[in-house]
Amino acid sequence: MNLNPASQLILYGHHFEFCNFIDLYKDRKLPNKILLSGEKGIGKSTLAYHLINCILTIDEENAYDEKNFTINPENKSFKLILNKSNPNFISIDIEDDKKSIDINQIRNLILSLNKSSFNTKPRLVLIDNIELLNINSVNALLKIVEEPNDNIYFILINNNKKILPTLKSRCLNYNIHLKSEESFDISNKILGENVKELIHEQIISYYSTPGSILSLLNFANTNGVDLTQINLKDFIKMIINEKKYKKDYFIKHLLYSLIELYFRQNVSLRNIKLLKIQNYFLKKINNTKIFNLDDETLLMEFDDRVLNG
Repeated sequence: MNLNPASQLILYGHHFEFCNFIDLYKDRKLPNKILLSGEKGIGKSTLAYHLINCILTIDEENAYDEKNFTINPENKSFKLILNKSNPNFISIDIEDDKKSIDINQIRNLILSLNKSSFNTKPRLVLIDNIELLNINSVNALLKIVEEPNDNIYFILINNNKKILPTLKSRCLNYNIHLKSEESFDISNKILGENVKELIHEQIISYYSTPGSILSLLNFANTNGVDLTQINLKDFIKMIINEKKYKKDYFIKHLLYSLIELYFRQNVSLRNIKLLKIQNYFLKKINNTKIFNLDDETLLMEFDDRVLNG
């Protein structure tokens, strides 16, 4: 299952936001520094790629289909983006085996933007997971974000995590949401199946995003896990004990969501002990996610005190 936002040809959901951005662009009122904030997996990056394709393909053959919110796979700009060779598009994200976006990535971005443009089209910069920018990277980015060259647009993606106010204040922030019914509907359309029939009722949550649902199914297929049979506790134990969260950034965040779901299903006012443990772990999980702290000790302690307790 291909989960790469850059290659998603159809935009499911977020149609209102998309139309709003395109109308602003056509009226020459689109902000040149946009911050898309929302839960991870909700479709922010896919929305950004569709917006970018629509802007870049104006006056091109096989242009973006605004009526059906669809990218034409034969479009030149789309192919160049997939090949990472589009002169009008730069993408930055965390590199494999790193915990933060390196300052060298930002320095290379600055060098690229300071070069003359190949054409009169706008240049678009997409920075995903900006909460993973370290302090040096943020400071370097601020220098070019504050006064960008003409016809350059920045789209920053934040997964509802803490970011430096100095960066946030320089962007126009858009909060991206989906109702639970919309998340399931989008997942069903992508898969062509009912996800509730593919996943154990203990594991699926009404807080799930389309990205988390699809990543969960992808993870299960890759690791030979039958999600219709395994319960929530055993699934969490498997991910922790086999350290699956170390190999997949998305699975790590999915694991945190599963732990929160476990507490919601098992904590009651009668179980004061578990209630106190819940408060302790949810606070540690929140701090770990916000500040990108080490997670192995936290997860092993959760396994020992809660799952084996």
